[in-house]
Amino acid sequence: MKYLIDTHTFLWYNSGDNSLSKHAQNLITDSTNEIFVSIASLWEISIKTSLGKLNIAGSYEQIFEDITENSIEILPINFEHTVIQNQLTYHHRDPFDRMIISQAIAETMSIISKDEAFDNYLINRVIRREW
Repeated sequence: MKYLIDTHTFLWYNSGDNSLSKHAQNLITDSTNEIFVSIASLWEISIKTSLGKLNIAGSYEQIFEDITENSIEILPINFEHTVIQNQLTYHHRDPFDRMIISQAIAETMSIISKDEAFDNYLINRVIRREW
């Protein structure tokens, strides 16, 4: 199965933070699943670390190695993703999260996130939020 992981999910998984649910960790480490992180998440991390609003272990540049070592794929943003984002209702105001849920919808990927606001976008869809 294909899963898109939210920014906090990636950060918690990458740092071994206990905030990550056991279920989420099992989904990410299950080698039969394909795990993706959005380029929007990496953009968000880059912005927040450069502004001093987010501290991560190591350098920002190390993240690419962490992604590769954990067999996580980077999901780029394409025009279809922006079309879906443009049509979303405002259950969620965070632009990064709106893009991430748009990508999950467009790519038919369930999302691994603690953020319950995503559930509003997944009603009557085959994908779901896992936590």
